[in-house]
Amino acid sequence: MPPILPTVGPSSDARPSSGRPLPAVLALAVATALVVSAFGARDQTTWLLETVWVMLGLPLVILRRKRFPLSGLLCGLLAVHAVVLIVGGHYTYAEVPAGDWVRDWFGLERNPYDRFGHLMQGFVPAILVRELLVRTSPLRGSRWLAPLTVCACLAFSAVFEMLEWLAAVTGGQAADAFLATQGDVWDTQWDMFCALIGAVCSLLLLSRLHDRALGYGPRT
Repeated sequence: MPPILPTVGPSSDARPSSGRPLPAVLALAVATALVVSAFGARDQTTWLLETVWVMLGLPLVILRRKRFPLSGLLCGLLAVHAVVLIVGGHYTYAEVPAGDWVRDWFGLERNPYDRFGHLMQGFVPAILVRELLVRTSPLRGSRWLAPLTVCACLAFSAVFEMLEWLAAVTGGQAADAFLATQGDVWDTQWDMFCALIGAVCSLLLLSRLHDRALGYGPRT
């Protein structure tokens, strides 16, 4: 989540309505899931490290909802991403039951929930970055919008990997649950690659829908 959302900009004429009930319902659902996930978490430190983004991002979106309301599409994606983080924090990414089922069903060598989490780390932030750039910069309609969005997502992924490295250095074996490498020496590279694929797929699949959500595309 960005530290501060700007309130004006070259393209700030598209302001999604802040009076719709959907964002409020999603915020309540995410907050409830966050509180519930704290009980019985397998590793409290891992839970805190994985869900801190939700703890910081949710209040920020709520506080800025009137001056910079987010589109319904972005709100929905952020809620889904928050749930992914919350589930990973509660179980630890290497032990999420759904990931174990997929591993066993397809005969995989590891729980793939961590890969899915990093795919979402590119998929959802791509729309967040795109919305910020479209509404606050001259990049609306520019051919540079998509490449710069992908670059921003990769930069965020790289920063996250550096935080994991810092956790490994300071926490030693205690940080294993947070790292979720599951013995893969190429885990960092795989994480960033998944974020890249997620960002590209998000832009390919959702750009037109996102434009309509912002009021720039044809309405159906």
